[in-house]
Amino acid sequence: MTKAGERLLRSVRKARAWARGEFAAGSGNVFADLGVANAEEELAKAQLAGHIRRIIQQRRLTQIRAAGLMGLDQPKVSAIINGRLGGFSSDRLMRLLVALGQDVEIVVRTKARRRERGHIRVVAAA
Repeated sequence: MTKAGERLLRSVRKARAWARGEFAAGSGNVFADLGVANAEEELAKAQLAGHIRRIIQQRRLTQIRAAGLMGLDQPKVSAIINGRLGGFSSDRLMRLLVALGQDVEIVVRTKARRRERGHIRVVAAA
């Protein structure tokens, strides 16, 4: 079977499974849905890395050029672009955004009454 045929078959199978109700709606945080420890932190890191990836793409930077701007080596840029974030803290990713010319603003506010605890979010300015 061709690759296009395989993709079509997978799409049809997914559509049938969805129609049978075999999929559940997610919470909006895939890490929480998978039971990952520190799910909010992992989601925030993924979102920060996504911003880095978009900036690199928008500026049409090579990984080597991006590495130079951020003070990293090329393999670390590749890791960020491909979502391998184990060696990166949120703080480090924020500093990399600053190195790429972005302002990073941290806002601390009282949690909503309906929530038991506070939460972490990454919000992009319009």
